[in-house]
Amino acid sequence: MKQHHSSQPIGIFDSGIGGLTVANAILDALPNESIIYFGDTFHLPYGDKSGDAIRYYCLKIVKFLLEKNCKMIVIACNSASSAAYQVLLDFFKNEALFVNVVDPLVQEVARNGFQEVGVIATKATISTNIYKRKLVDLQPNIIVDQLATPLLAPMIEEGFVANNISKAVLDNYLGHSELKNIEALLLACTHYPLIRSAIDEFYQHNIKIFDSTIVVANEVKQLLQENHLLNNSNTQPSHHFYVSDYTDSFEQTTKVFFGKSVHLEYEPIWQ
Repeated sequence: MKQHHSSQPIGIFDSGIGGLTVANAILDALPNESIIYFGDTFHLPYGDKSGDAIRYYCLKIVKFLLEKNCKMIVIACNSASSAAYQVLLDFFKNEALFVNVVDPLVQEVARNGFQEVGVIATKATISTNIYKRKLVDLQPNIIVDQLATPLLAPMIEEGFVANNISKAVLDNYLGHSELKNIEALLLACTHYPLIRSAIDEFYQHNIKIFDSTIVVANEVKQLLQENHLLNNSNTQPSHHFYVSDYTDSFEQTTKVFFGKSVHLEYEPIWQ
């Protein structure tokens, strides 16, 4: 692999700004690291795009992040991780370390030995069957019930996370017969941690809920340690947040996902 230095940034990308939940968890775990975040707001959401389209977008975005000298690329989007991870490795595995949001979550769930679990995600993620395939590979007798929940991500981006509208949508999805007998639920979209408490309430705290934020942050830390690329210097880290389409509402919504406001830089890579 190409030689890297620990001071180089971590590149993180998503179809929009939902991946900021993952970026926030990474910075909590690794406060010395610099990050470069790219949200493809021009094409969001990826959840209703074809696999070929998603792969094309991801190749272009990763090329941009590599040009920014990133030592690691984190695919902070389940749709992109499901559709494009292997293609990105085929093209760029010698250029940087790669982490997706699917594998760490699958491994964490499999360690718990559940008999039946549910997965909620975008249409694009569910259509790949990736969570079911990977969970069954690790635990052949597990039952995996999958449900596409396409209204959740746009609902969350519009700020509907704790009101009558969000409750009605969520209750409709979670009350689906597919999820009737589950012992655990995987939140297979980086938007969904923001409604985790509402989901927990729906199930009256009786099932285990998993999301990818902390497990991905731990995977990033471990991989950097193994490759001697953890930034242990006392130099102040720098962070940049790019989007492929800019509106004031995108910038205002970053606080919902990141915990604090950030300045978005417009980077029109599609022109």
